[in-house]
Amino acid sequence: MAGDESVFLRAKDRSYKGLTEDEQKEWSGPFYFIQAADPQLGLMKAWRIGDCDSGGDENIFLTQTQSSLQKAFQPRKISLNFSGCPFREEQVKDLKEALRGSDPDIPLVFVSGNHDLGNIPTPESVEQFCRDWGDDYFSFWVGGVLCLVLNSQFFFDSSGCPELMEAHEVWLESQLQKAIHTPSRHVLVFQHIPLFLHKPDEEDDYFNLQKGIRERLIQRFKQAGVKAVFSGHYHRNAGGCYDGLDMVVSSAVGCQLGDDFHGVRVVIVTEDDIIHRYHSLDQLTERGMDEDLKKLLV
Repeated sequence: MAGDESVFLRAKDRSYKGLTEDEQKEWSGPFYFIQAADPQLGLMKAWRIGDCDSGGDENIFLTQTQSSLQKAFQPRKISLNFSGCPFREEQVKDLKEALRGSDPDIPLVFVSGNHDLGNIPTPESVEQFCRDWGDDYFSFWVGGVLCLVLNSQFFFDSSGCPELMEAHEVWLESQLQKAIHTPSRHVLVFQHIPLFLHKPDEEDDYFNLQKGIRERLIQRFKQAGVKAVFSGHYHRNAGGCYDGLDMVVSSAVGCQLGDDFHGVRVVIVTEDDIIHRYHSLDQLTERGMDEDLKKLLV
């Protein structure tokens, strides 16, 4: 559909329509974006009663997310980043239907995760994601900031698609080299699975990347000047800093596995720093983003 092309399929040919280097390479002042993690439709119901065939409560929270953002952030325009999307045909249809109510001037950036590619991705699952949401990895620019969207399922287990993993690796290395040699205000990475949950030397877990892979990525990211890595997957807020690299782990807009509220992360990008804070949907609806964050945008 033409609507899908302009809203959901803007990531193409490893770039993002409207957010290219030629269009967005120059710093243009402070801005902000929203990270919404893990909106898998039906997961709350599945977790509660073991049945996700008939949909779930996440539709309610996606609708609340739209109204909260529109009330809290108008008339400013933002970009909205979704990390970890649903994997069934009906869920894809429902999520797209929920997102069609978003302001068309707000770019929607989709980050692939385990609930659409599988814990062991295959060429078929990757191809399906690309048909539904655009490229599974790509780069884009916003106001002088270089952003890399990665397919972290390849880091988790690429045994089902080694050729795709190799292509991803070649592309990633080229992008990191570009980050080293191309002036930018900041470099940000978006991937579904966190490098680590709290500290880089923690034990391997389902919710982080294996130590060897984690350590290599951290070193490569640091050499390329990456300022922050934004992830989800954990369904709880977590994260930590290591030698100037901020590992940001955001809880879910949908199913919570801890004590956090349904919400999104507000990220402020200034000339010198990246400031972020998790906001509940109720807070955004009632009073908007925190006042100290608003002042950074003046």
